[in-house]
Amino acid sequence: MPQQPQYSPAASPPAPPRRRSGLPMSALMVVLSVLTGGGVATAAWFAFAGDDEPPPADPIAATAPAAHVPRPQTSADARFAASGQCVRNEGTNVEPELRIVACTAHTYQILKRIDGRTTGEKDAVSKCAKVPKYTKWYYYDTEYDDVDFVLCLREYEPV
Repeated sequence: MPQQPQYSPAASPPAPPRRRSGLPMSALMVVLSVLTGGGVATAAWFAFAGDDEPPPADPIAATAPAAHVPRPQTSADARFAASGQCVRNEGTNVEPELRIVACTAHTYQILKRIDGRTTGEKDAVSKCAKVPKYTKWYYYDTEYDDVDFVLCLREYEPV
């Protein structure tokens, strides 16, 4: 039997190696750098920021009987006003901005504070109608009914 010549297929040149894009590695390096920088900045802030907390109270002074001192007001905002206090409108009649102030001429004394849900002007008028000597009203209405209130007011008259 005759032998057939063996032909070797022409050697094809090797495929060039695939170039891997450095994008995923670069993105990983950027993310890690940002996280590391944020961690270092946070640590520095905690390490070097001043301590804003007051020193602990003296235990001896804390056990002493408290003198009758008026409770300090934390805010002059009308949201913290109580019956008997006075307010002044530092805004306009369309957009009132009431602030708690000392009772003097040109201020309004709070005759009654009605906490709870309010629906606006008509509701405020009907609630204050039951308060003797009221001449003005103010309502605070938000989407959170728990913080709504109505103030029934009258112009302060010095005694």
